[in-house]
Amino acid sequence: MLQTFTRQVIRFRLVVIAIWIVVGVFGVFASLGVNAKLSTSLAVPGSESTKAEEITVTNFGENSEGTFTVVYYFNHATTEEINIYKSKVEAAAKSIPTGKVIQSKVLDGILYSGIGTSLNLKDAAKLTAQLRDALKDQGLSGAMVTGPPAIQGDFEPILSSDLKGGGILAIGVALFILVLIFGLSRVVVIPFITAGATIAAAISAVYLLADHVLMVLYIPNVVELVGLGLAIDYSILVTHRFISEIKVNPLDRESAIVRTMATAGRTVLLSGLTASIGLTTLFLVPIPFIRSLGAAGLVVPVVSVLAAITLQPVMLYYLGATGVRPYFIMGAFNRSDEMQGLWAKIATLVIKRPWQVLVSGVLLLLIAASSIAWLDLTPTSLRAIPSGIESSQGLNFVVDHVGPGIVTPTVVVIDYGKPGQALLPENVKLRTKLGLSIIIDDEVLGGQADSTPQYVDPTGRYQRIFIMGIHEFGSEESKAFIKRLRERYIPGSELAKRATIYVGGAAAQGVDFLNVVYGTFPFIFIAALAIAYFLLIRSFRSLILPLIAVALDLISLAATYGLLVAVFRFGFLSSILGTYHVSQIEGWVPVFLFAVLFGLSMDYEVFIVSRMREARDKGESTREAIKEGLAHTGGVVTAAAVILVGALGGLANGHIAGLQELGVGLALGILIDATIVRTLLLPSVMTILGKWNWWLPAGVAKAAMTKASPLED
Repeated sequence: MLQTFTRQVIRFRLVVIAIWIVVGVFGVFASLGVNAKLSTSLAVPGSESTKAEEITVTNFGENSEGTFTVVYYFNHATTEEINIYKSKVEAAAKSIPTGKVIQSKVLDGILYSGIGTSLNLKDAAKLTAQLRDALKDQGLSGAMVTGPPAIQGDFEPILSSDLKGGGILAIGVALFILVLIFGLSRVVVIPFITAGATIAAAISAVYLLADHVLMVLYIPNVVELVGLGLAIDYSILVTHRFISEIKVNPLDRESAIVRTMATAGRTVLLSGLTASIGLTTLFLVPIPFIRSLGAAGLVVPVVSVLAAITLQPVMLYYLGATGVRPYFIMGAFNRSDEMQGLWAKIATLVIKRPWQVLVSGVLLLLIAASSIAWLDLTPTSLRAIPSGIESSQGLNFVVDHVGPGIVTPTVVVIDYGKPGQALLPENVKLRTKLGLSIIIDDEVLGGQADSTPQYVDPTGRYQRIFIMGIHEFGSEESKAFIKRLRERYIPGSELAKRATIYVGGAAAQGVDFLNVVYGTFPFIFIAALAIAYFLLIRSFRSLILPLIAVALDLISLAATYGLLVAVFRFGFLSSILGTYHVSQIEGWVPVFLFAVLFGLSMDYEVFIVSRMREARDKGESTREAIKEGLAHTGGVVTAAAVILVGALGGLANGHIAGLQELGVGLALGILIDATIVRTLLLPSVMTILGKWNWWLPAGVAKAAMTKASPLED
């Protein structure tokens, strides 16, 4: 089927090129406007915090994610002067749509004002510059604007700058490796064209999806840099095989391409499918933030495969035998017989001492994984943000003088069930009693609530209590406080018998986010492993090889998580890598890391084992098949891994903590997988198992619609 498809692609090659040109042009247009459609909301549909938020938006005209914090230091001032400062902040607040001061507090010569809006995070972020200008117009030029919308607004140019720098780094690394392996030839250009087409298609898809579903602000960086690396990886695999096939008959380029796609093209299809498995399982998480990462991540392997099986064959057709011929620099893949090369020698060494290699490799990975015991999670980090932006300076000022909790207060929303109940003396008394029981908690800096319109909605049915905490909303202390609120203070109050009480705000939303994500994670984990296992049974025609793949994936992931903690929490190599030093990892990172690494690890497994399977089908023994498979793919996998790590360096070298964690985690995971796991542990395990690697009973083979594999070696 793939052979027929490839012949049709070559036949209609001008149409294929025209389609990809249109995709490229639209991708450029989409890249210019996609950031305006993105958000970083952590809202959890159906949760208690979301219910509190819905009441706040509908009945108070405010959205906690759209709330700014204005910090103004005035040193010494009279009460009258302080009131003037407050009135100026109020005037500035009115300059932005639905803006109003919802809380104002003076501590140690500093005015802290919360400016609420009914806007969501994405729309409020666009007003950051307007609010800052309004404060200056009021004569408060020293005022600093921070809070979630201001932070997101300040992030956008930083993300764009990081993406540009990361792209330059990735292209430089890729060019160096491609010349190193292919030599100085025209074929080096093909992976970059394929990658450009892939990125254009992926960004176009994100641009269109963002009109219908929430898409995360980080997505362009992830899509473009991972897409660059993955597209080049697939292109290397296809090009490497084409170079071998075109040597058979340099004049028959179409047949060479068809044979290439029948083998390497099939491997790319399977690799793209396995890479999509982990990302697809993210749709099991009922949170828009995670689902958007899954959707965007899923787009990358899909369009990478499309480019590899349509655009690349056309470009190889036009290049032919002369296009792959190197000049001046020969390239590693053109120098000698691969069966006599480095990877064949490594395979020979592993085959001779499989137990020593296996035990040493596993012990090394277990040591790397040991730090996983100290893995602690936060919904997101407000502290680990670039220090040069105003929102960061304002936040740090608050932290140094009071505490970060004032920027993201917890909101207790009381629903009395019917209008007018909030103002009844008995309910006022019970609400006051509840508030007093809360503010004596060690985590509470202060609280605000009364019977004014700021805290009671116009109908008198709903009432709010604002609670300012001491610690950052994702800290262990903050999470423990939310738990005490929900399990002790509120259930134990008399008011809870008369009204329904919800705990909202950033801290509560963060707790709900982590609870839902990691309540679902076991299902994601099991589903990904199960789907991959059954898919690989058909591909490898074996019950054992897929089990080996899954087991090695788990070891690789454990080592990656452990090293992630070592780098960011304990500072291992952080000074060299230039990463933040934080006590907690952002909660979305391990989940997305699993989804992406699971797929990429399976990619390398498929690359190597598919070639071993080919050798086995030609009648070679297990040891010969292992040697041939590793000899022909070891260099390809290593080159692909180095290029992908170079692309991910653009994330690791950025200024956003979550993207740093993702970039470092993916880079370490890929390096571990492409070196220790796939080139040492995999062949050692296969050598030990011998003929059992290929075992596939006839009944299972029939169910998988493939042929059985005998045990004879």
